[in-house]
Amino acid sequence: MPEIRVALIGVGNSACALTQGTQYYKNAKEDTTVPGLMHVNYGGYHIKDIKFVAAFEVNKDKIGKDLSEAIWEKPNVCEKFADVPHLDVKVSPAPILDGVAPHMRETFNVYDDNQTTKESVVEKLKETQTEVLVNYLPVGSHDATRFYAQCAMDAKCAFVNCMPEFIGSTQEWSRKFEAAGVPVLGDDIKSQVGATILHRNIVRLCLDRGVIVDETYQLNLGGDTDFQNMTVENRLKSKRISKTEAVTSLVPYALPTRIGPSDYVPFLRNKKICYISLKGRKFGDRPINISVKLEVEDSPNSAGVVIDLIRAAKIALDRKISGALLSMPAYAFKHPPIQVPDSVARQMTEDWIAGKRER
Repeated sequence: MPEIRVALIGVGNSACALTQGTQYYKNAKEDTTVPGLMHVNYGGYHIKDIKFVAAFEVNKDKIGKDLSEAIWEKPNVCEKFADVPHLDVKVSPAPILDGVAPHMRETFNVYDDNQTTKESVVEKLKETQTEVLVNYLPVGSHDATRFYAQCAMDAKCAFVNCMPEFIGSTQEWSRKFEAAGVPVLGDDIKSQVGATILHRNIVRLCLDRGVIVDETYQLNLGGDTDFQNMTVENRLKSKRISKTEAVTSLVPYALPTRIGPSDYVPFLRNKKICYISLKGRKFGDRPINISVKLEVEDSPNSAGVVIDLIRAAKIALDRKISGALLSMPAYAFKHPPIQVPDSVARQMTEDWIAGKRER
């Protein structure tokens, strides 16, 4: 049977949802519409073909545990929706670098000794025959993301960058991955039905119907470690760029915009609440105001997309495609190499799966 060997960078809420999802959908029938999945069969790969083989963490209560146990350790708050059996994947220590902000050291329960080297990470990836390395580092992990991107190239793994550090969307790193002979998919995961995809579609609807958008904002609240980490503004630079460009790239003119995380509310746990506002002008220059509130469980929302990205990365490896992918990232990321309307990106993705597009 086919197999996709996956390693995780970070065993937080997102990793918890993804790990549960591979169990929840392992018996999904390919000839039916399955709630929560965009693709049961993705280019010949089923969800049951995903096999976790390695994981890296800085939390001393997660390091050394089996992945099936580590995903439930504090500060994780992702709700349980599937039983996860013993996976025989021992969580390895990760280099801290800038992956842990000073204000997050206690929350993340960071281990004391940081002797993990690039060589040891690459060795683990090679030893476990990892094919796809998924980056779940916290927002603001500039150096750490680049560290693991290099590890992926050295170990000949595909790299799926779920975080808002610009790797797959830059020519510099795309050329590096091309030279290494492996694919990179990025950047910054666009959730299944999240704030960004909803905001984009509201803006697209207005533009398609002849409405001039004069201003818009998107405010996000959450209670997990992702939002706690983002309470420090200097870690948010690339995140704000990513979320803002995902929306403004659709508008052919400049407009006042404010998009990004706005507050950390601990009792919300893994719930994310988004407020979107848009003001515009329709026929006769008459005003139109749109206000939307979205509530979702944040981590499963992203896992619903990552579960396809892993299979896309495997297909790219099978087809010996190196460098940045274009089609699937345009559909799945906030800051992909190319920005197109979501309907176009979806068709590009389906064409790519069918082998009608090179990337």
